[in-house]
Amino acid sequence: MDYRELINGAYDLHVHSAPDVLPRKMDDIDMAQRIKDSGMAGYAIKSHFFCTSERAQLMNKLYPEVDYIGTVTLNSAVGGLNPSAMEMAARSGVKLVWFPTCDNEHERAHTFNGDPNKKLPFWAQIIIEMKNAGIEAPTVNCLGSDGELKKEVLDILDIIAKYDIILATGHIAHEEAYKLVPEAAKRGVKNIVITHVDFPTTYYSVEDQKMFAGYGAKMEHCYTTWATGKVDFEVTKQMIREVGPENCILGTDLGQKTALYPDEGMLEFASKLYDAGFTAEEVRTMTVYNPRKLLGKD
Repeated sequence: MDYRELINGAYDLHVHSAPDVLPRKMDDIDMAQRIKDSGMAGYAIKSHFFCTSERAQLMNKLYPEVDYIGTVTLNSAVGGLNPSAMEMAARSGVKLVWFPTCDNEHERAHTFNGDPNKKLPFWAQIIIEMKNAGIEAPTVNCLGSDGELKKEVLDILDIIAKYDIILATGHIAHEEAYKLVPEAAKRGVKNIVITHVDFPTTYYSVEDQKMFAGYGAKMEHCYTTWATGKVDFEVTKQMIREVGPENCILGTDLGQKTALYPDEGMLEFASKLYDAGFTAEEVRTMTVYNPRKLLGKD
């Protein structure tokens, strides 16, 4: 078995590439040749802070054989739950939106939990530096004081539905996701991704995942989660087996300077699942077919 066949035509919908305000292993130009050499089709350019659709447009013109996917993340840098920012991102060609990640109230509380020995993620240093400079990056919560989705969220969902953009849940709390996903489906959002379901702050039970799948959502499993010891690979494997490859996608969440390149991580993830008993077709369902469907390419 040539493992490269498992990612031929694959999309990685979770790549942190430069230019960024965080240190990255590679930029979008570096990735062009890597994507072509690996046989992959393309990737989504993720930033916690910036809309990347303009980059994607330019890169697609420079390297038309690589499909660069523009995205936006609804953190404080774009105004948080900001319908205006969402509308402009949509008009500029964004194909995927993450609800709040590093600025989500739940994620921030988990990160800055008072443990002096805790290893902080790269983005946390930016929050600390801004705070020391007197610049606040407010936390974001999708729910109001009444426990219901805020009007801004509802407006954003309508924009996502109108432009047929992929909705990814980001790092929101379970309580937020339980409200967001059903409402998104109700308002006509066709493509939903539950962001890294086995990550510590976004860890969902198999029962929760099956519930989300009932709304048409796909469960995202990322290479870095198990590769960095945040979850045992056996847990990831069992989740996928129970929820079903037809309801899952594989991503990498790579771009960190000390880690593998995204194409290397995708290949390792795919081959590891194949060696663990998944068929080539099951793996390709998660690397190729499901991402293509989410992107409206099938």
